[in-house]
Amino acid sequence: MKVPRLLRPIFKGFAVLVIFGVLGIAVVLGALWLEHRGEVTLPTPTGPFAVGRAVYDWGDDGAVDTLAVPGTKREVLVWIWYPAAPGQSAAIDQYLPVALRAEVERSRGALISKFLTRDLSKVQAHSTRNSDVSSQQQSYPVVIMRAGASGEVWNYSTLAEDLASHGYVVVGFDAPYRTNIVVFPDGRVMRRLPENNPELCLAMTGEEQVHCVNRLLTAWTADIVFVLDRLERLNTSDESGRFTRRLDMSRVGVFGHSFGGATSAQFCHEDSRCKAGIDVDGAPHGSVIQAGINRPFLFLLSDHSRESDPESHQILSNIQSIYDRLPTEGRLRIVIRGANHFLFSDDGALLKSQIVLGTLRMLGILGIDGRRQLAVTMYCVHSFFDAHLKGQSVSRLKISSPLYPEIAVLD
Repeated sequence: MKVPRLLRPIFKGFAVLVIFGVLGIAVVLGALWLEHRGEVTLPTPTGPFAVGRAVYDWGDDGAVDTLAVPGTKREVLVWIWYPAAPGQSAAIDQYLPVALRAEVERSRGALISKFLTRDLSKVQAHSTRNSDVSSQQQSYPVVIMRAGASGEVWNYSTLAEDLASHGYVVVGFDAPYRTNIVVFPDGRVMRRLPENNPELCLAMTGEEQVHCVNRLLTAWTADIVFVLDRLERLNTSDESGRFTRRLDMSRVGVFGHSFGGATSAQFCHEDSRCKAGIDVDGAPHGSVIQAGINRPFLFLLSDHSRESDPESHQILSNIQSIYDRLPTEGRLRIVIRGANHFLFSDDGALLKSQIVLGTLRMLGILGIDGRRQLAVTMYCVHSFFDAHLKGQSVSRLKISSPLYPEIAVLD
């Protein structure tokens, strides 16, 4: 059919728009692909120590894992970052072991893996594998680190490496059937069971939600108990000799992000081995809301200034309930202006691209750069633990700094 003369300019204009649209999409996809394949390095640790990393597979034949496949014994994959002896010839370790990296990439799917994330083989961290512990101190305080929701602990390497560089042994772990993906050294791959997803629990209401959350919270806190028990054994006798008598188990801190932060609060309420704790943007759950915590504790929050729904008000009310019961000289509540809940992990350093970031900023989802958010978080975390695990402060920590104007301390 012949196009009328008057409509020909319209059709030509539409064709031009289609061509430019296709070309624009091609350019964006090309840029995303190049970024996917580009080398990227995690933020540099800010402390004076070099950092080592070791991985352990710890099992307990005497205990059944209540959140695993029926009959499964408790087992966790433990990641330890620590102050390393300087001047060793050991090379910087891979960000992720090859087998684990392959499973993570497979789980993401082709589109996400190729265009919306980093190639994990191109990510560079700062830890050496199985290097000796630094001899600058006889022993080092221990900090347990918990990932958010069902996330893997390796995705918090930035925070772990920074703490280790300031003289802490940082212990994170992944639990089968509740962490997204766990790949053990012998090649076994275990994935999270749907019923163990905290986000699905939180989507429930009423008593159903309380029961679901408490079931997970009980198991998560029990995991910390198990790991601390094993660390005490490791401190007595480590087969490698690396950690024997190098862990100061009288100075234990606990921190976590999101549901890991809620777990930290509950654990510090229950177990006297916790000497100081941090909840990084986690909504509290469990008996800690009414019972409180009798040791130093920090709530480190992202920017929730735009949230006014009833659920957000309830979360802030629960935080207030715990905060009011904290020791006056050991309590802090901080908002990082412009921070986003999801960028406390390594995603804050790996999120790409400038196109995506620009769109998120335009929509008000991001207020500050992800790496900047991590820098402020690193400062707050190690400053708080320095004050309360190393005894560097005898009064309430003055954490505000002109170097980090994003910090807003709430009374």
